[in-house]
Amino acid sequence: MVKSEKFNLAFSYHNSGNLTKAKELYDEILQVEPENDEVWDLLGLLFFQINDLDNAQNCFNKAINLNPRIYYLENLARLYLKKEDFELAKNSYEKLILIDSKNFENYFNLGMTYKNLNNLDKSLLNYQKALELKPESYEVYFNLASVYLLLKNYQKAIDCYKKTIELNPQDWEAEYFLSLIYMQTKDYKNGLKCFETRLCRQSAVYSQIKTYPKLMEEKPLWQGQNISAKTLYTYYEAGFGDMIMWYRFVPELVKKCKKLIIKPQKELVELFRKNSYGAEIMDLYKPEKEMDFDYHIPFLSIPYVLNKTDENIFINHDKPYLKADPDLVNYFHKKYFDNNKIKIGIKWQGNTFYEKNRVLNVEDFFPLFEIPNTQFYSCQTFEGSQEFEKISEKYNVINLAPEFKDFSYTAGAVENMDLIICNDTSLAHLAGAMRKKCFVILPYSYNWRWHTDISKCDWYDSVKLFKQTSPKTWKDVFEQILNDLKSDI
Repeated sequence: MVKSEKFNLAFSYHNSGNLTKAKELYDEILQVEPENDEVWDLLGLLFFQINDLDNAQNCFNKAINLNPRIYYLENLARLYLKKEDFELAKNSYEKLILIDSKNFENYFNLGMTYKNLNNLDKSLLNYQKALELKPESYEVYFNLASVYLLLKNYQKAIDCYKKTIELNPQDWEAEYFLSLIYMQTKDYKNGLKCFETRLCRQSAVYSQIKTYPKLMEEKPLWQGQNISAKTLYTYYEAGFGDMIMWYRFVPELVKKCKKLIIKPQKELVELFRKNSYGAEIMDLYKPEKEMDFDYHIPFLSIPYVLNKTDENIFINHDKPYLKADPDLVNYFHKKYFDNNKIKIGIKWQGNTFYEKNRVLNVEDFFPLFEIPNTQFYSCQTFEGSQEFEKISEKYNVINLAPEFKDFSYTAGAVENMDLIICNDTSLAHLAGAMRKKCFVILPYSYNWRWHTDISKCDWYDSVKLFKQTSPKTWKDVFEQILNDLKSDI
Protein backbone atom coordinates (compact mmCIF):
# COMPACT_ATOMS: atom_id res chain seq x y z
CA MET A 1 0.00 0.00 0.00
CA VAL A 2 1.42 3.37 -1.07
CA LYS A 3 1.67 5.82 1.82
CA SER A 4 0.47 9.37 1.36
CA GLU A 5 2.89 12.29 1.63
CA LYS A 6 1.11 13.42 4.80
CA PHE A 7 1.46 9.97 6.36
CA ASN A 8 5.17 9.86 5.57
CA LEU A 9 5.66 13.33 7.04
CA ALA A 10 3.70 12.42 10.20
CA PHE A 11 5.73 9.22 10.57
CA SER A 12 8.95 11.18 10.12
CA TYR A 13 7.91 13.67 12.83
CA HIS A 14 7.00 10.76 15.10
CA ASN A 15 10.37 9.05 14.60
CA SER A 16 12.30 12.28 15.22
CA GLY A 17 10.41 12.94 18.47
CA ASN A 18 8.28 15.86 17.30
CA LEU A 19 5.12 14.34 18.75
CA THR A 20 3.02 17.49 18.59
CA LYS A 21 3.43 17.80 14.83
CA ALA A 22 2.98 14.06 14.36
CA LYS A 23 -0.30 14.07 16.31
CA GLU A 24 -1.63 17.02 14.32
CA LEU A 25 -1.02 15.16 11.05
CA TYR A 26 -2.36 11.83 12.36
CA ASP A 27 -5.57 13.65 13.39
CA GLU A 28 -5.86 15.26 9.95
CA ILE A 29 -5.47 11.90 8.22
CA LEU A 30 -8.12 10.28 10.45
CA GLN A 31 -10.62 13.03 9.68
CA VAL A 32 -10.40 11.96 6.03
CA GLU A 33 -9.64 8.26 6.60
CA PRO A 34 -11.37 7.26 9.88
CA GLU A 35 -10.83 3.56 9.07
CA ASN A 36 -7.07 3.81 8.68
CA ASP A 37 -6.04 1.17 11.23
CA GLU A 38 -2.31 1.88 10.87
CA VAL A 39 -2.73 5.53 11.84
CA TRP A 40 -4.92 4.59 14.82
CA ASP A 41 -2.16 2.26 15.98
CA LEU A 42 0.56 4.89 15.51
CA LEU A 43 -1.54 7.43 17.37
CA GLY A 44 -1.92 4.88 20.15
CA LEU A 45 1.86 4.47 20.29
CA LEU A 46 2.24 8.25 20.46
CA PHE A 47 -0.14 8.44 23.43
CA PHE A 48 1.72 5.50 25.00
CA GLN A 49 4.97 7.45 24.72
CA ILE A 50 3.56 10.41 26.64
CA ASN A 51 1.96 8.09 29.20
CA ASP A 52 -1.61 8.98 28.22
CA LEU A 53 -2.61 5.36 28.58
CA ASP A 54 -6.39 5.72 28.37
CA ASN A 55 -6.22 7.44 24.99
CA ALA A 56 -3.59 4.94 23.87
CA GLN A 57 -5.92 2.08 24.79
CA ASN A 58 -8.81 3.63 22.83
CA CYS A 59 -6.60 4.02 19.76
CA PHE A 60 -5.24 0.47 19.91
CA ASN A 61 -8.77 -0.92 20.28
CA LYS A 62 -9.94 1.06 17.23
CA ALA A 63 -7.01 -0.26 15.19
CA ILE A 64 -7.74 -3.84 16.30
CA ASN A 65 -11.46 -3.53 15.52
CA LEU A 66 -10.59 -2.39 12.03
CA ASN A 67 -7.82 -4.95 11.48
CA PRO A 68 -6.78 -7.41 14.23
CA ARG A 69 -3.12 -7.55 13.24
CA ILE A 70 -0.89 -9.34 15.73
CA TYR A 71 1.32 -6.24 16.05
CA TYR A 72 -1.66 -4.20 17.27
CA LEU A 73 -2.59 -6.91 19.76
CA GLU A 74 0.97 -6.89 21.10
CA ASN A 75 0.82 -3.12 21.59
CA LEU A 76 -2.42 -3.47 23.54
CA ALA A 77 -0.96 -6.24 25.70
CA ARG A 78 2.08 -4.09 26.52
CA LEU A 79 -0.28 -1.27 27.45
CA TYR A 80 -2.19 -3.49 29.90
CA LEU A 81 1.14 -4.44 31.46
CA LYS A 82 2.09 -0.77 31.74
CA LYS A 83 -1.28 0.02 33.34
CA GLU A 84 -0.72 -2.86 35.77
CA ASP A 85 -4.01 -4.37 34.65
CA PHE A 86 -2.46 -7.80 34.95
CA GLU A 87 -5.62 -9.83 34.40
CA LEU A 88 -6.22 -8.22 30.99
CA ALA A 89 -2.49 -8.47 30.20
CA LYS A 90 -2.59 -12.18 31.02
CA ASN A 91 -5.58 -12.77 28.74
CA SER A 92 -3.93 -10.81 25.93
CA TYR A 93 -0.62 -12.63 26.10
CA GLU A 94 -2.30 -16.04 26.34
CA LYS A 95 -4.16 -15.25 23.10
CA LEU A 96 -1.00 -13.98 21.43
CA ILE A 97 0.87 -17.18 22.27
CA LEU A 98 -1.92 -19.22 20.68
CA ILE A 99 -1.38 -17.20 17.51
CA ASP A 100 2.43 -17.26 17.63
CA SER A 101 4.07 -19.85 19.90
CA LYS A 102 7.60 -18.78 18.94
CA ASN A 103 7.54 -15.19 20.19
CA PHE A 104 10.10 -14.68 22.98
CA GLU A 105 8.73 -11.32 24.15
CA ASN A 106 5.22 -12.66 24.69
CA TYR A 107 6.44 -15.49 26.94
CA PHE A 108 8.71 -13.07 28.78
CA ASN A 109 5.90 -10.59 29.41
CA LEU A 110 3.47 -13.34 30.36
CA GLY A 111 6.01 -14.54 32.94
CA MET A 112 6.13 -11.03 34.36
CA THR A 113 2.34 -10.82 34.35
CA TYR A 114 1.87 -14.09 36.24
CA LYS A 115 4.48 -12.99 38.76
CA ASN A 116 2.44 -9.86 39.47
CA LEU A 117 -0.68 -12.01 39.79
CA ASN A 118 1.26 -14.08 42.35
CA ASN A 119 0.90 -17.19 40.21
CA LEU A 120 4.56 -18.10 40.59
CA ASP A 121 4.38 -21.58 39.05
CA LYS A 122 2.99 -20.21 35.78
CA SER A 123 5.47 -17.34 35.94
CA LEU A 124 8.33 -19.85 36.09
CA LEU A 125 6.83 -21.91 33.27
CA ASN A 126 6.64 -18.92 30.91
CA TYR A 127 10.09 -17.60 31.78
CA GLN A 128 11.48 -21.08 31.09
CA LYS A 129 9.70 -21.15 27.70
CA ALA A 130 11.22 -17.75 26.97
CA LEU A 131 14.65 -19.23 27.76
CA GLU A 132 14.05 -22.09 25.33
CA LEU A 133 13.62 -19.48 22.60
CA LYS A 134 16.49 -17.27 23.78
CA PRO A 135 18.87 -19.28 26.03
CA GLU A 136 21.35 -16.42 26.48
CA SER A 137 18.82 -13.86 27.72
CA TYR A 138 20.20 -12.33 30.91
CA GLU A 139 16.87 -10.46 31.32
CA VAL A 140 15.06 -13.77 31.79
CA TYR A 141 17.58 -15.03 34.35
CA PHE A 142 17.30 -11.72 36.22
CA ASN A 143 13.52 -12.05 36.42
CA LEU A 144 13.63 -15.76 37.19
CA ALA A 145 15.80 -14.96 40.20
CA SER A 146 13.10 -12.73 41.67
CA VAL A 147 10.49 -15.48 41.25
CA TYR A 148 12.71 -18.05 42.97
CA LEU A 149 13.26 -15.55 45.75
CA LEU A 150 9.50 -15.24 46.26
CA LEU A 151 9.34 -19.04 46.33
CA LYS A 152 12.10 -18.96 48.97
CA ASN A 153 14.32 -21.11 46.76
CA TYR A 154 17.38 -19.05 47.62
CA GLN A 155 19.97 -21.24 45.93
CA LYS A 156 18.18 -21.15 42.57
CA ALA A 157 17.79 -17.37 42.93
CA ILE A 158 21.54 -17.10 43.55
CA ASP A 159 22.26 -19.32 40.53
CA CYS A 160 20.06 -17.13 38.30
CA TYR A 161 21.72 -13.90 39.41
CA LYS A 162 25.15 -15.49 38.84
CA LYS A 163 24.04 -16.52 35.34
CA THR A 164 22.79 -12.97 34.71
CA ILE A 165 26.21 -11.60 35.63
CA GLU A 166 27.97 -14.24 33.53
CA LEU A 167 25.91 -13.21 30.49
CA ASN A 168 26.09 -9.48 31.26
CA PRO A 169 29.19 -8.74 33.39
CA GLN A 170 28.36 -5.04 33.66
CA ASP A 171 25.01 -5.70 35.35
CA TRP A 172 25.67 -4.09 38.73
CA GLU A 173 21.98 -4.37 39.61
CA ALA A 174 22.09 -8.18 39.44
CA GLU A 175 25.18 -8.21 41.65
CA TYR A 176 23.44 -5.89 44.12
CA PHE A 177 20.38 -8.15 44.33
CA LEU A 178 22.69 -11.14 44.63
CA SER A 179 24.24 -9.44 47.66
CA LEU A 180 20.82 -9.12 49.29
CA ILE A 181 20.12 -12.85 48.95
CA TYR A 182 23.54 -13.73 50.32
CA MET A 183 22.91 -11.48 53.30
CA GLN A 184 19.36 -12.72 53.80
CA THR A 185 20.79 -16.24 54.07
CA LYS A 186 23.49 -14.89 56.43
CA ASP A 187 26.35 -15.42 53.99
CA TYR A 188 27.95 -12.06 54.79
CA LYS A 189 31.34 -13.00 53.40
CA ASN A 190 29.95 -13.05 49.86
CA GLY A 191 27.09 -10.67 50.57
CA LEU A 192 29.10 -7.69 51.80
CA LYS A 193 31.52 -8.00 48.89
CA CYS A 194 28.68 -7.87 46.34
CA PHE A 195 26.95 -5.16 48.39
CA GLU A 196 29.76 -2.78 47.40
CA THR A 197 28.00 -2.42 44.01
CA ARG A 198 24.99 -0.70 45.63
CA LEU A 199 23.83 2.51 44.03
CA CYS A 200 23.61 4.44 47.31
CA ARG A 201 27.34 3.82 47.85
CA GLN A 202 28.13 5.36 44.48
CA SER A 203 25.83 8.29 45.24
CA ALA A 204 27.43 8.80 48.66
CA VAL A 205 30.95 8.89 47.22
CA TYR A 206 29.84 11.20 44.40
CA SER A 207 28.19 13.60 46.88
CA GLN A 208 31.47 13.85 48.79
CA ILE A 209 33.40 14.46 45.56
CA LYS A 210 31.04 17.38 44.91
CA THR A 211 31.42 18.66 48.49
CA TYR A 212 35.16 18.10 48.97
CA PRO A 213 36.62 17.81 45.46
CA LYS A 214 40.26 18.44 46.43
CA LEU A 215 40.26 16.19 49.49
CA MET A 216 38.45 13.33 47.77
CA GLU A 217 40.95 13.45 44.90
CA GLU A 218 43.90 13.33 47.28
CA LYS A 219 42.64 10.96 49.98
CA PRO A 220 42.04 7.26 49.28
CA LEU A 221 39.17 4.98 50.26
CA TRP A 222 39.96 3.02 53.39
CA GLN A 223 40.34 -0.65 52.50
CA GLY A 224 41.46 -2.03 55.84
CA GLN A 225 44.97 -0.56 56.14
CA ASN A 226 46.41 0.22 59.59
CA ILE A 227 44.95 3.62 60.50
CA SER A 228 45.99 3.81 64.15
CA ALA A 229 47.76 7.11 63.49
CA LYS A 230 45.30 8.38 60.86
CA THR A 231 42.01 10.26 60.62
CA LEU A 232 39.12 8.37 59.03
CA TYR A 233 36.10 10.16 57.58
CA THR A 234 32.84 8.22 57.07
CA TYR A 235 29.64 9.65 55.66
CA TYR A 236 25.99 8.72 55.43
CA GLU A 237 24.18 6.80 52.73
CA ALA A 238 20.79 5.08 52.48
CA GLY A 239 18.13 5.57 55.16
CA PHE A 240 18.02 6.39 58.86
CA GLY A 241 17.45 2.75 59.81
CA ASP A 242 20.54 1.61 57.89
CA MET A 243 22.68 4.20 59.66
CA ILE A 244 21.35 3.24 63.09
CA MET A 245 21.79 -0.49 62.43
CA TRP A 246 25.41 -0.09 61.24
CA TYR A 247 26.23 2.34 64.08
CA ARG A 248 26.90 -0.79 66.17
CA PHE A 249 30.40 -0.84 64.62
CA VAL A 250 31.37 2.68 65.77
CA PRO A 251 32.75 1.62 69.21
CA GLU A 252 35.11 -0.76 67.40
CA LEU A 253 35.94 1.67 64.63
CA VAL A 254 37.05 4.52 66.92
CA LYS A 255 39.67 2.19 68.42
CA LYS A 256 41.20 1.55 65.00
CA CYS A 257 42.07 5.15 64.15
CA LYS A 258 43.54 8.24 65.74
CA LYS A 259 40.39 10.20 64.95
CA LEU A 260 37.03 9.21 63.50
CA ILE A 261 34.80 11.79 61.80
CA ILE A 262 31.19 10.78 61.11
CA LYS A 263 28.83 12.77 58.91
CA PRO A 264 25.26 11.47 59.41
CA GLN A 265 21.99 12.91 58.18
CA LYS A 266 21.13 16.04 60.16
CA GLU A 267 18.23 14.24 61.86
CA LEU A 268 20.73 11.82 63.46
CA VAL A 269 23.41 14.32 64.48
CA GLU A 270 22.29 15.01 68.07
CA LEU A 271 21.50 11.36 68.83
CA PHE A 272 24.94 10.28 67.59
CA ARG A 273 26.66 13.12 69.47
CA LYS A 274 25.18 11.80 72.71
CA ASN A 275 26.63 8.41 71.73
CA SER A 276 29.83 9.46 69.97
CA TYR A 277 32.26 6.95 71.57
CA GLY A 278 34.90 9.64 71.02
CA ALA A 279 34.13 10.26 67.34
CA GLU A 280 33.53 13.73 65.94
CA ILE A 281 29.93 13.96 64.73
CA MET A 282 29.64 16.55 61.98
CA ASP A 283 26.74 18.78 61.12
CA LEU A 284 25.40 18.45 57.59
CA TYR A 285 28.21 20.54 56.08
CA LYS A 286 31.72 21.80 56.92
CA PRO A 287 33.76 23.92 54.46
CA GLU A 288 36.60 22.07 52.74
CA LYS A 289 39.27 24.38 54.17
CA GLU A 290 38.16 23.33 57.68
CA MET A 291 38.10 19.64 56.83
CA ASP A 292 40.99 17.20 57.06
CA PHE A 293 41.22 13.41 56.90
CA ASP A 294 43.59 10.68 55.67
CA TYR A 295 41.08 8.06 54.49
CA HIS A 296 37.35 8.01 53.79
CA ILE A 297 34.66 5.34 53.55
CA PRO A 298 30.88 5.25 52.92
CA PHE A 299 29.15 4.27 56.16
CA LEU A 300 27.56 1.03 54.92
CA SER A 301 30.95 -0.24 53.73
CA ILE A 302 32.29 -0.36 57.30
CA PRO A 303 31.40 -4.03 58.08
CA TYR A 304 32.92 -5.14 54.76
CA VAL A 305 36.24 -3.42 55.50
CA LEU A 306 36.12 -4.67 59.10
CA ASN A 307 35.76 -8.19 57.61
CA LYS A 308 32.54 -8.94 59.45
CA THR A 309 31.34 -12.37 58.45
CA ASP A 310 28.95 -14.90 59.88
CA GLU A 311 27.86 -14.24 63.47
CA ASN A 312 30.46 -11.56 64.22
CA ILE A 313 28.48 -9.04 62.19
CA PHE A 314 25.81 -8.99 64.93
CA ILE A 315 27.98 -7.36 67.59
CA ASN A 316 26.14 -5.39 70.28
CA HIS A 317 22.89 -7.26 69.60
CA ASP A 318 22.58 -7.99 73.32
CA LYS A 319 23.18 -4.51 74.76
CA PRO A 320 22.19 -0.92 74.05
CA TYR A 321 24.69 0.92 71.88
CA LEU A 322 22.51 4.05 71.69
CA LYS A 323 21.19 5.84 74.77
CA ALA A 324 18.75 8.72 75.09
CA ASP A 325 19.63 12.15 76.47
CA PRO A 326 18.54 12.07 80.17
CA ASP A 327 17.17 15.62 79.95
CA LEU A 328 14.92 14.64 77.05
CA VAL A 329 13.86 11.45 78.81
CA ASN A 330 12.81 13.55 81.79
CA TYR A 331 11.05 16.11 79.57
CA PHE A 332 8.89 13.46 77.91
CA HIS A 333 8.22 11.68 81.20
CA LYS A 334 6.83 14.80 82.84
CA LYS A 335 4.78 15.89 79.85
CA TYR A 336 3.40 12.59 78.50
CA PHE A 337 4.43 9.50 80.45
CA ASP A 338 3.71 10.26 84.11
CA ASN A 339 1.03 7.59 84.44
CA ASN A 340 0.73 4.01 85.69
CA LYS A 341 -0.40 2.52 82.40
CA ILE A 342 1.52 0.27 80.04
CA LYS A 343 3.03 2.69 77.54
CA ILE A 344 3.11 1.54 73.92
CA GLY A 345 4.45 3.49 70.95
CA ILE A 346 3.23 2.80 67.42
CA LYS A 347 4.23 3.65 63.87
CA TRP A 348 2.72 2.36 60.64
CA GLN A 349 4.72 3.85 57.79
CA GLY A 350 8.27 4.72 56.80
CA ASN A 351 9.80 5.93 53.57
CA THR A 352 7.65 4.52 50.75
CA PHE A 353 10.17 5.26 48.00
CA TYR A 354 11.24 1.64 48.44
CA GLU A 355 9.12 -1.32 49.50
CA LYS A 356 5.63 0.17 49.72
CA ASN A 357 4.38 -3.18 50.98
CA ARG A 358 5.78 -2.26 54.43
CA VAL A 359 2.96 0.24 55.06
CA LEU A 360 0.50 -0.98 57.71
CA ASN A 361 -3.24 -0.26 57.83
CA VAL A 362 -3.91 2.12 60.71
CA GLU A 363 -7.32 0.53 61.31
CA ASP A 364 -5.62 -2.78 62.20
CA PHE A 365 -4.21 -1.15 65.33
CA PHE A 366 -7.70 -0.32 66.65
CA PRO A 367 -8.32 -3.61 68.57
CA LEU A 368 -5.04 -3.03 70.45
CA PHE A 369 -6.31 0.31 71.74
CA GLU A 370 -9.12 -1.52 73.57
CA ILE A 371 -6.70 -3.37 75.88
CA PRO A 372 -7.23 -2.18 79.48
CA ASN A 373 -4.57 -0.23 81.35
CA THR A 374 -2.66 0.80 78.23
CA GLN A 375 -1.71 4.20 76.85
CA PHE A 376 -0.73 4.32 73.20
CA TYR A 377 1.50 6.97 71.60
CA SER A 378 1.79 7.72 67.90
CA CYS A 379 5.37 8.12 66.65
CA GLN A 380 4.31 8.57 63.03
CA THR A 381 6.02 11.54 61.38
CA PHE A 382 5.89 13.03 57.88
CA GLU A 383 4.50 10.68 55.22
CA GLY A 384 1.54 8.81 56.67
CA SER A 385 1.01 11.16 59.62
CA GLN A 386 -2.34 12.30 58.19
CA GLU A 387 -3.65 8.83 59.04
CA PHE A 388 -3.56 9.78 62.73
CA GLU A 389 -6.91 11.53 62.21
CA LYS A 390 -8.53 8.11 61.84
CA ILE A 391 -7.24 7.19 65.30
CA SER A 392 -7.97 10.47 67.07
CA GLU A 393 -11.62 10.34 66.04
CA LYS A 394 -12.17 7.20 68.14
CA TYR A 395 -9.34 6.68 70.63
CA ASN A 396 -7.27 8.53 73.19
CA VAL A 397 -3.92 7.97 71.54
CA ILE A 398 -1.31 10.66 72.22
CA ASN A 399 0.39 12.08 69.15
CA LEU A 400 4.10 12.62 69.87
CA ALA A 401 5.11 13.39 66.29
CA PRO A 402 5.04 17.21 66.68
CA GLU A 403 7.68 16.86 69.42
CA PHE A 404 10.15 14.92 67.29
CA LYS A 405 12.58 17.59 66.08
CA ASP A 406 15.18 14.90 65.40
CA PHE A 407 16.05 11.38 66.53
CA SER A 408 17.39 12.53 69.89
CA TYR A 409 13.84 13.60 70.77
CA THR A 410 12.44 10.32 69.46
CA ALA A 411 14.93 8.45 71.64
CA GLY A 412 13.88 10.50 74.67
CA ALA A 413 10.28 9.41 74.15
CA VAL A 414 11.18 5.78 73.36
CA GLU A 415 13.10 5.44 76.62
CA ASN A 416 9.82 6.08 78.46
CA MET A 417 7.96 3.32 76.61
CA ASP A 418 7.38 -0.28 77.64
CA LEU A 419 6.89 -1.47 74.07
CA ILE A 420 7.03 -0.22 70.50
CA ILE A 421 4.89 -1.79 67.75
CA CYS A 422 5.81 -0.69 64.25
CA ASN A 423 6.43 -1.64 60.66
CA ASP A 424 9.92 -2.19 59.22
CA THR A 425 11.16 1.35 59.74
CA SER A 426 13.86 3.42 61.45
CA LEU A 427 11.92 3.41 64.73
CA ALA A 428 12.43 -0.35 64.95
CA HIS A 429 16.20 0.08 64.62
CA LEU A 430 16.23 2.87 67.20
CA ALA A 431 14.27 0.73 69.68
CA GLY A 432 16.57 -2.23 69.03
CA ALA A 433 19.72 -0.15 69.39
CA MET A 434 18.37 1.15 72.74
CA ARG A 435 17.43 -2.41 73.79
CA LYS A 436 13.78 -1.45 74.16
CA LYS A 437 11.13 -4.12 73.64
CA CYS A 438 9.79 -3.84 70.11
CA PHE A 439 7.41 -5.78 67.86
CA VAL A 440 8.34 -5.34 64.19
CA ILE A 441 5.65 -6.24 61.66
CA LEU A 442 6.99 -7.52 58.35
CA PRO A 443 5.23 -7.93 55.00
CA TYR A 444 4.89 -11.32 53.35
CA SER A 445 7.92 -10.58 51.16
CA TYR A 446 10.24 -8.77 53.53
CA ASN A 447 13.61 -7.05 53.60
CA TRP A 448 16.84 -9.08 53.51
CA ARG A 449 18.07 -7.94 56.93
CA TRP A 450 15.56 -10.04 58.86
CA HIS A 451 17.00 -13.24 57.35
CA THR A 452 15.13 -16.46 56.61
CA ASP A 453 14.38 -17.47 60.20
CA ILE A 454 12.24 -14.79 61.79
CA SER A 455 11.73 -16.71 65.02
CA LYS A 456 14.49 -14.47 66.36
CA CYS A 457 16.04 -11.14 65.46
CA ASP A 458 19.79 -11.47 64.98
CA TRP A 459 20.43 -7.72 65.13
CA TYR A 460 18.60 -6.87 68.35
CA ASP A 461 17.71 -9.18 71.23
CA SER A 462 14.86 -6.89 72.30
CA VAL A 463 13.05 -7.12 68.94
CA LYS A 464 10.42 -9.72 68.10
CA LEU A 465 9.42 -10.24 64.47
CA PHE A 466 5.91 -10.84 63.12
CA LYS A 467 5.19 -11.58 59.45
CA GLN A 468 2.15 -11.58 57.20
CA THR A 469 0.99 -15.11 56.42
CA SER A 470 -0.39 -13.91 53.09
CA PRO A 471 0.08 -10.72 51.06
CA LYS A 472 -2.13 -7.63 51.38
CA THR A 473 -3.70 -8.35 54.78
CA TRP A 474 -2.37 -7.51 58.22
CA LYS A 475 -5.35 -8.75 60.22
CA ASP A 476 -3.88 -12.12 61.17
CA VAL A 477 -0.61 -10.49 62.33
CA PHE A 478 -2.45 -8.07 64.58
CA GLU A 479 -4.54 -10.90 66.01
CA GLN A 480 -1.31 -12.62 67.01
CA ILE A 481 0.02 -9.40 68.55
CA LEU A 482 -3.26 -8.88 70.40
CA ASN A 483 -3.02 -12.37 71.89
CA ASP A 484 0.60 -11.78 72.89
CA LEU A 485 -0.25 -8.51 74.59
CA LYS A 486 -3.24 -9.95 76.45
CA SER A 487 -1.14 -12.85 77.76
CA ASP A 488 1.65 -10.49 78.91
CA ILE A 489 -0.61 -7.94 80.63
